[in-house]
Parts: sequence; C-alpha cells; structure tokens
Amino acid sequence: MSRIQATFAALAAQQRKALIPYVCAGDPFGDATVEIMHALAAGGADVIELGVPFSDPMADGPVIQKSAERALARGVGMAQVLGMVREFRQTNASTPVVLMGYANPVERYDGQHGAGAFVRDAAAAGVDGVLIVDYPPEECVEFAAQLQAQHMDLIFLLAPTSTEARMRQVGEIATGYVYYVSLKGVTGSGALDTDAVAQAIPKIRQHVKVPVGVGFGIRDAASASAVGRVSDGVVIGSRLIQILETQTRDNAAPAARQFMAEIRTALDAL
Repeated sequence: MSRIQATFAALAAQQRKALIPYVCAGDPFGDATVEIMHALAAGGADVIELGVPFSDPMADGPVIQKSAERALARGVGMAQVLGMVREFRQTNASTPVVLMGYANPVERYDGQHGAGAFVRDAAAAGVDGVLIVDYPPEECVEFAAQLQAQHMDLIFLLAPTSTEARMRQVGEIATGYVYYVSLKGVTGSGALDTDAVAQAIPKIRQHVKVPVGVGFGIRDAASASAVGRVSDGVVIGSRLIQILETQTRDNAAPAARQFMAEIRTALDAL
C-alpha cells in the first residue's frame, strides 16, 4: 500500500475528508518551498501537490502560470523539485507528496539522466504520486507499472466533459486518487457549481474505485465544505498561491499554515 492509499484509508476510517493543497516549487521564494510544505502539513494538509514549473502549463490559469514563470526564472527545474522533496522527507515521513505537472519536464529529465531516471529518482526522493496533465491513460500503462513497482501512484484528471468511456479508462489504471476538475476551463477560472459536482461524483464512482478529490474553484472554507460533503477530498491551488504571493519571506509559511487550518476546521466540521 502506498503512502497515499494509506492516508486515504485512515481518513475514511475516521470519516474525514482529505485536504490537498497545491503549491508551485520555487514560488513565491526560491528557498521557502520546503518550509511552506511543512507549514501546510502542520496546518492540516493530508496530501501536498507540488507543482513542477513548466513554461507552457496549458491547464492552468494566470495565477498558476505566473507562479511557474517566477519559479523558472529562479532556475527551478525537476532536479531542484526532487531536491525539495528529499529535504522535506528528512523531517516528515508521513505526508504524501504528489508531483503535478506536464510531460515535458519528466521526459527531459529522462533524456538527461537516462531511461527510467525520473521514476527511480522520484522514488528515492520520497515522492508518493505523479499527476501528469498531458499523459492520457491509454498511453500510461507502462509508466503506471513503473511507478507502482516503486510504491508510487499515478493520478489522473477527470472533468465535466469526460465521457463514461474515459472514466472507465481512468478507473482501470488510476491508483491513489483521481482529481475531478469541477469547472470547464483552467485553474482559478469560473464559479464553483456544487450541485453539478454533486451530480458528477456518483457517475465517476461507477467506474473509479479510488477516492475522488475535487479541485478548481475552491477558495475558502465555505466552498471547501460544500465540495467536501460530496467528495473524498478537496484540492486548493490558485487561492493558496494568491495568498502566498502577497507575503514577505518570513510570513509565507505562517500564512500557509493559517489558511490550511481554516480549511481543515471547516472540513472536520462536516
């Protein structure tokens, strides 16, 4: 059982919902990411999605795009991201870390370090899961097997436009959890329609046996609570990045912890 699977099993036994924040590695300060990750965990995060900076993040809105641009300008790439996870693992052996990003950095890393290097080095660093936005399930069978051999999960996105055939494909290969994109569009866009989410989750669960987390459009305790009532977890990215980008270096981690604590309290009240 992977660390992600164990975390969701423990939460289910406690009848609690997973809190999954997203931050981009290297932003808003190049040397603060690990400190922020620890603060998120201390504030109640159950899984941390760590964004791998990429120059063309097609699924992300302007907030996360700018976050990635700032990180790239600081020279943060896959090697640096894996180094951050290794540092985080020195004092946190329990909170799962999912690398979220795009195919290009993964394939470039393998091109630089040899076939299979990404999976090998991610496992050695302490990564628990990988979400590659532009890897469709039909092209990921071998990659999923490589990850699972190292006790890592391959996580997929589903969206309001996903067909039942796509849900079945994802259900056959996904482990850990699936990330349901609650909105049509990019991260940080649109208004959350909790009724539509409530209607979509049962359809997904007909085909997907792993937990379902919901993201895009969750900005505060109220929206997190609404989504938490019908899902297994909530993912918060753009709003967290907006909070962090207004902070000083010393205030970034405390602000992250406070925001997580507010959402955690709301979820635990369900």
